[in-house]
Amino acid sequence: MLYKLIRTNSENIHFQQLVKLLDADLAIRDGDDHAFYAQFNKTDTIKYVVVAYHEEQAVACGAIRQYDDRRMEVKRMFVLPEFRGKGLAQSVLNEVEKWAGELGFEICILETGKMQPEAIRLYHKCGYKVIANYGQYENVENSICMEKQVRV
Repeated sequence: MLYKLIRTNSENIHFQQLVKLLDADLAIRDGDDHAFYAQFNKTDTIKYVVVAYHEEQAVACGAIRQYDDRRMEVKRMFVLPEFRGKGLAQSVLNEVEKWAGELGFEICILETGKMQPEAIRLYHKCGYKVIANYGQYENVENSICMEKQVRV
């Protein structure tokens, strides 16, 4: 299958539709913790969004948000269930990492949940290493934080 990746921002209607599906999935996985995580996943001000299309259908997304002067935080990674297992998440992740490097950032960081084993496998496979939980995730037992250098 051929996919087209486009760079856009959080105003993209297809990104917004995919994020609604992501949030519904996370509400089930996170259970009682969902409201805590949801407060850190607002999308109204994300400038750097990648949406993947198969033919005319938006099938995956990911985004980055500036965390500090050196680091971008990977946010809102999602692939429609029927398109999983085809390397699409890796393609989207590679594109946001490339974009972060082009913008002059050195490192991508991210948080994922222990209830998302496929995400954890993806990030390990793509070269991310577990780090101490940062910021709002510092004392959150269900969070796993990771980082990867994207530019030397």
